[in-house]
Amino acid sequence: MLETYGEELELKVVFNTYTFRSMQEADTERLAARLADWIQPGTVIALDGDLGAGKTRFSQALARAIGVPDVVNSPTFTIIKEYEGTTLPFYHMDVYRLSIEEADELGLDDYFFGQGLTIVEWSSLITELLPAAYLHIYIEYAGMTERVFHVRAYGSPYEAWCEELNKEGASS
Repeated sequence: MLETYGEELELKVVFNTYTFRSMQEADTERLAARLADWIQPGTVIALDGDLGAGKTRFSQALARAIGVPDVVNSPTFTIIKEYEGTTLPFYHMDVYRLSIEEADELGLDDYFFGQGLTIVEWSSLITELLPAAYLHIYIEYAGMTERVFHVRAYGSPYEAWCEELNKEGASS
């Protein structure tokens, strides 16, 4: 608490970013499994990073963590793939080849506000179409097996997720 001119002000520090260093695929799977603990219907995760940085690999790990038994591969040419997980549906999107107008015509809100987990690869191409609240992950290539995950929360509940990850130190 701070006291200013007779008034008490409560300061709350919100950690809306988190950085995770993955040295090998097992680390990426561990991060995905931790996030899966919090996933609920309507969760949106926006992924960006260079070609080959691991967006699809992370998506596969997250799908497995929510119980998707199918092989999850890149939806580059199909744009959207739908899978059933044990807890909720998994919607995997790749918007790399779409214009903002084409993406807008797809009815993405049905996915973003639906009953599943939505992952959008190359999300920075459609930022204006994303919901107000989502988790953004930028995957940086840092070596043959090493990746750095830059996680940023936009709104609730994602801010709480980043805050918890920072508290845990989740092996960054």
